[in-house]
Amino acid sequence: MTSEPDRALLLRLAREAISAHVGVVPAHVPVKSAVLDRLVGAFVTLHNHGDLRGCIGHIEPTEPLGSVVARCAVAACSSDPRFPRIAPSELGEIDIEISLLGPLEPIAGPQDIEVGRHGLVVESGRQRGLLLPQVATEWSWDAQAFLAHTCHKAGLPRDAWKHGALIWRFEAEVFGEGRQGR
Repeated sequence: MTSEPDRALLLRLAREAISAHVGVVPAHVPVKSAVLDRLVGAFVTLHNHGDLRGCIGHIEPTEPLGSVVARCAVAACSSDPRFPRIAPSELGEIDIEISLLGPLEPIAGPQDIEVGRHGLVVESGRQRGLLLPQVATEWSWDAQAFLAHTCHKAGLPRDAWKHGALIWRFEAEVFGEGRQGR
């Protein structure tokens, strides 16, 4: 579990990276902290008044968390193909949420999924999709629907897991600025 001061540091790092990217403030080099050097996969999710506004992440635990959070925050505000870039005037309306990913565990099917606890990754060939644990809860999906939607996100048929697609579950530590819906 990440401490409250480390969570605050990661959220500040994400916000400062976004602000610097859109030209509001100069880039800032954060203080030294062990949390920034941790090798862990992470996603940065942006909301505007509770509505999704961008989400980009890095699945594999191959880079320091400080680099992953800053890079994913910038990508979430500027490169998520589902949304236009975030404008400087929008920064005050954006809430940041960070999901730190646990290890991937291979599973056989929906019987191995606990909704609200597990996130999913589905892969077949070069196609891969990931949905964070909170997505199934937000949409009131059961395990079967969650798996089908993850297959769809990967660009695969909704039942691809029955036909050779690989599936993994993971847990995530999720925290944010807590201002959604204001």
